Amino acid sequence: CCAVNSDTKYVNNADDLSDSYMSGDEEKSNSAKINNEINGNWITVPAGTVQEARLKAKAKRRLRKNSSRDSGRGDSLSDNGDTVRFGPPPTSPKGKVLDRRSRQGKGRGLPKKGGAGGKGVWGTPGQVYEDEQQVDVRDPNYDEDQENCVYETVVLPLDEDAFVRTVTPIVKEYFEHGDAYEVAELLSELNLGTMRSDVPLLAVSLAMEAKASHRELTSRLLSHLCGRVLTHSEVEAAFHKLLQELPDLVLDTPTAPRLVGQFIARAVADHILPTNFVEGYKGRVDCGHTRAALDRAAVLLKMRRETGLRIDNLWGLGGGQRPVNQLIKEVNLLLKEYVLSGDVAEAECCLRELEVPHFHHQFVYEAIVMVLESSGDTTLRMILKLLKPLYDSSVITVDQMRRGYERVYMDIADINIDVPCAYSLLEYFVDQSFSSGVIDKNLRDLCPCR
Repeated sequence: CCAVNSDTKYVNNADDLSDSYMSGDEEKSNSAKINNEINGNWITVPAGTVQEARLKAKAKRRLRKNSSRDSGRGDSLSDNGDTVRFGPPPTSPKGKVLDRRSRQGKGRGLPKKGGAGGKGVWGTPGQVYEDEQQVDVRDPNYDEDQENCVYETVVLPLDEDAFVRTVTPIVKEYFEHGDAYEVAELLSELNLGTMRSDVPLLAVSLAMEAKASHRELTSRLLSHLCGRVLTHSEVEAAFHKLLQELPDLVLDTPTAPRLVGQFIARAVADHILPTNFVEGYKGRVDCGHTRAALDRAAVLLKMRRETGLRIDNLWGLGGGQRPVNQLIKEVNLLLKEYVLSGDVAEAECCLRELEVPHFHHQFVYEAIVMVLESSGDTTLRMILKLLKPLYDSSVITVDQMRRGYERVYMDIADINIDVPCAYSLLEYFVDQSFSSGVIDKNLRDLCPCR
């Protein structure tokens, strides 16, 4: 509260009040003088009385100004302008009804109980209750039989249709990434049940319709799964079933007997089939396809024992895993066979089986060099006849075709040492390629001349 003087007086009894006021005669005379002044009777009054009136008025204005804050505290003014408080002192417990602020100065403004208090709150954020809840036997829902129950997630075994729908995408995806560990992990999560021995059967059936590199991946997959996901007896049962279904597989894959025989020989070499697997069928085979598969496996195993044939490399290396020198030899052999036979479809099939689309520029390079080193126009016409369909069917992309021609442009100076007329032959071949639509005008204009 505000007062005229800095000190605030607390009056608790009538004696203190009487001491703070003036005597009775002086009070009457001063009040008469003030009333005369107020009523317009301007008479001469002592200077001290006017000063006291001004102080009172000033104190009243301050009191009205702060009445909203100090109302209810029992403040009043004395005659000399001092503020007198009749209520309890600030330290009195009765004052806490009007003043809600803390009187102890404690707390930092943090939430109560660290945020764990309040309606609908079960604890602080992130709190984990690790202790097991004690079962209350007096609970109306308590069941004594549930004390020894063990709850587990049960995965139903796959039937034949669900097996094919689930495992087929896994095997086809494996043909793309080649990670046998991922396949083993995915299969271990399935409840294969009685269909466990059908995993090798399905994998081999899909591999026979795929490329040689996929067959190599399948042989590695079977060797990896045996002992981890499949047992040796399950793998052996799968190959027995594969030989029984061989007549049906021949309808989709005519070379199935030869391929199955190679799979059996590879499995024996990888020690996932017993060594006497083939001998166990002697004299007990009536189907010609099964007999052809077993004969193929027996021949390969005999060559392995006598000549040291590496059956572990039976399917060869796929794609870019082969050395560059080996790829160059196979490309040259392919071009020489084509020049002799003239079979464009066979050459295209052999180029696809190489599985090196990133290396097709080498095929274009070797083909042009073969034209420059040949005599006559026969080779030139046959090479153009081969490059045109390969370019139109996008077997050889525009980028690979361009890189092949540009490599010849860069090496033409060295080629000219062995072939004196290489510049003129190259210019003629480039013009014929542009006329056939194999290359564009920009690539033709880049052709060097002597």
